[in-house]
Amino acid sequence: MSLTVWPPAAVDHHALAADEVVLLMGGDPLRGLREEEAARRLRACGPNELPGAGRGGALRRWLNQFRNPLIYVLLVSGVVTALLGELVDSTVIFAVVLVNALVGHVQESRAEAALDGLRAMVRTRARAVRDGTVRTVPSDALVPGDLVLVEAGDKVPADMRLLRHNGLCVDESALTGESVPVAKDDAVLPADTPVADRRNMLYSAGLVTAGTGAGVVVATGAATEMGRIHRLVGGTRTLATPLTRKLAGFSTILTVGILALAVVTFAVGTARGEAAVEMLTAAVALAVGAIPEGLPAAVTITLAIGVSRMARRRAVVRRLPVVETLGSTTVICTDKTGTLTENQMTTRAIWTPAGVVEVTGAGYAPRGELLDPSGRPADLDRDQALRWTLLAGAACNDAALIERDGRWSVSGDPTEAAMVVAAAKAGLGRERIHAELPRIGEIPFSSERRYMATLHTRAGGEKVICVKGAVERIVGMCRAQMDADGRAVPLDRAAAEAAADRLAGRGLRVLATAVAFPPGHASREEFHAGALDGTLVLTGMQAMQDPPRPAAARAVRTCREAGIAVKMITGDHASTASALARQIGLLDGGGRVLTGADLDALPGPEYSRALEEAVVVARVSPEQKLRMVQVLQGRGHVVAMTGDGVNDAPALRRADIGIAMGRGGTEVARDAADMVLVDDDFATIEAAAEEGRGVFDNITKFIAWTLPTNIGEGMVILVAVLLGLTLPILPVQILWINMTTAVLLGLMLAFEPKEEGIMRRPPRAPDRPLLTGALVTRVLVVSALLVGGAWWLFRWELADGAGMAEARTAAINLFVAVQAFYLFSCRSLTGPMRRSGVFANRWIWGGVGLQLLAQLAITYWAPMNTVFQTAPIAGHTWLRVLALALLATVIVTVDKRLRRAHW
Repeated sequence: MSLTVWPPAAVDHHALAADEVVLLMGGDPLRGLREEEAARRLRACGPNELPGAGRGGALRRWLNQFRNPLIYVLLVSGVVTALLGELVDSTVIFAVVLVNALVGHVQESRAEAALDGLRAMVRTRARAVRDGTVRTVPSDALVPGDLVLVEAGDKVPADMRLLRHNGLCVDESALTGESVPVAKDDAVLPADTPVADRRNMLYSAGLVTAGTGAGVVVATGAATEMGRIHRLVGGTRTLATPLTRKLAGFSTILTVGILALAVVTFAVGTARGEAAVEMLTAAVALAVGAIPEGLPAAVTITLAIGVSRMARRRAVVRRLPVVETLGSTTVICTDKTGTLTENQMTTRAIWTPAGVVEVTGAGYAPRGELLDPSGRPADLDRDQALRWTLLAGAACNDAALIERDGRWSVSGDPTEAAMVVAAAKAGLGRERIHAELPRIGEIPFSSERRYMATLHTRAGGEKVICVKGAVERIVGMCRAQMDADGRAVPLDRAAAEAAADRLAGRGLRVLATAVAFPPGHASREEFHAGALDGTLVLTGMQAMQDPPRPAAARAVRTCREAGIAVKMITGDHASTASALARQIGLLDGGGRVLTGADLDALPGPEYSRALEEAVVVARVSPEQKLRMVQVLQGRGHVVAMTGDGVNDAPALRRADIGIAMGRGGTEVARDAADMVLVDDDFATIEAAAEEGRGVFDNITKFIAWTLPTNIGEGMVILVAVLLGLTLPILPVQILWINMTTAVLLGLMLAFEPKEEGIMRRPPRAPDRPLLTGALVTRVLVVSALLVGGAWWLFRWELADGAGMAEARTAAINLFVAVQAFYLFSCRSLTGPMRRSGVFANRWIWGGVGLQLLAQLAITYWAPMNTVFQTAPIAGHTWLRVLALALLATVIVTVDKRLRRAHW
């Protein structure tokens, strides 16, 4: 059942007071709903779950594989040849069509799986107050108006307006892109407040990291923010890749040309008085000969090899055509958190009144050092202020480090976890701190107080108060600061605030720590928020950030050298995003830093220009991300979008290539994406782009190699019909040439290694056709050589006394020989053959050897002579074949030199 919003009118719940929302939703802030009322609303509104995704059946996907003009021609040709009694030809044609359809069906994308991933994300259990009693109910049983309780470790089960809270912090990064948990409160907000800044709201799929709270459900199922993203994902059309678009256009042009030639062949032949059946056979032979049957298989195999190479470089491709798309990418729109960064908050520097200590190491692994201003390891015995800064940060803390299979993770707030890791790097592990300073009291963090405080005991019964929080708040509560000897000395407030500003200027998040040593007889009752002001001693400040990935800067630089623009599009704050952008070099060449609101305020043309100039776009919503991708595509860009959160899914699906994080990303993002980075490293995109360019090169090389043969075979038949001459090659012989050479020769180009300097070339222009002028010229030159050579050799052999079978066999071998020699030339379309390395691709030598054996078999083996109507030829005929093949090679080499600048 589809969800009806309760009440029907759309309301900005964050802009209303909490009691107004309760009244509007018909709830009770203390006793919750009655069970009967909850059941009635459940029947009216439907379950709190996202609607399922409708999928086309397997038969429909199978039939879609035949939607190609070239396939239509082959199917008609197969039917005609069967009706004419040419069963061998017909069987081969249908086999080629079925194999291509099977390969396409197996590798077809299932992007709709992203919707199932969204549904799984929101399934959980919730603690709802019904009839004044707290009850645990399935999340899909929640209804608007329910009173729900949450605490640390809970997944938020529905969209809720917060009523009560106690130190409540929620990780909403999967939904908003915010890199750190958000401290929640119940204050009324302006109606135009974006989702990421609605601190009085809890949204479905958020994770509570600290504190407790209670809220009234305002939306369930499809009416939630998660449901809105679900609709975006479901309604976003997946675009064809640049390769599939180019191949589709190429196929259409080729089909029209082939059909036109076939019609001309039939019409001219019948006009000359030839039998209609014979001319129909000739027209079918022309069509079959001119169609590059091996192209679909060659493209698929080349892409599959690219997939394998990318997998070795830690990129898993979910749709084969995507392999090439990265090679054509002109813009990468990258998320920040978890993509360019480690998504692990890390303390980078510690300030104390004695100076600044730098902290090495990144992430949650407690590996690294604390280095004093001289670069030597810091001595905690000589710097008590540093020691107490670390102790206070780790003791006044609810986070915990977890090691599993050599990988470190945390439970709790990432910011608190950074302080625990910093202390561990100095040898102050959590167990040691708990033993030295057992906790006996706590004042939890709240957004109003902006600090957390804990009460501890030490050996001998001494008490210690540890406090951490916002710099301005902690400094304002201090009466003194601690020097290196551990003594309380007069507070230098200006120096502390200046130090905090300098650290913040480095893009770091700064928290201050302080301690107090109350008298031993002080009771726990005396430990409360009102008693701390003016009693604390400032120990120092810890400055932390989600650090950039080690290879991110190099990867960004390499992408730019390859002509690929990189834009950071994130839900995080502009200041945080721009600080990271400076660190990794994104802003080195200039560019604008904007927010989603900045862009939305611009009219269409200005929006488009501003987005083109922007390097960082912060505080963006899922709809804004999606619009940015569409606008860039409208400007002619091939767009790659990276991301790891639920909020990235619509844009991932719309982009020409969606790239998700495999380790730290959500299942929703992975299902919506075309490619998954196993190591979550942005640098892997660079490697994948390199492989993608190599794949496109190899497909282009195959087309440049196969088209001359297909066109040449068609033209040979056309010339014979136009001039009323005997066919120099029969249809069954054409099928032999096409099938054997495509497999044994052409497919070997799929294994061709990447050419040197491939990442120093600009990306291919999105509107550049697959058949460039230089490629068309090359194809026509080789086609003309094949047609002229085949006719000359065929007529020469007949004039030299050879029979019709021997003459046709000579023509067959000429086609194959020219293809074999031309194959080596196609290893580099612009440079000499030696540039590619003689033995760099050993598969080619093996293929040529097997093709030679196949030609010897069709020439000299009696059973094949019978089937293919061939006959043995003499040694001098082989010399003519080789001479013509060498001549073709020389002419192609000259053409390369003349046209190198046009590729």
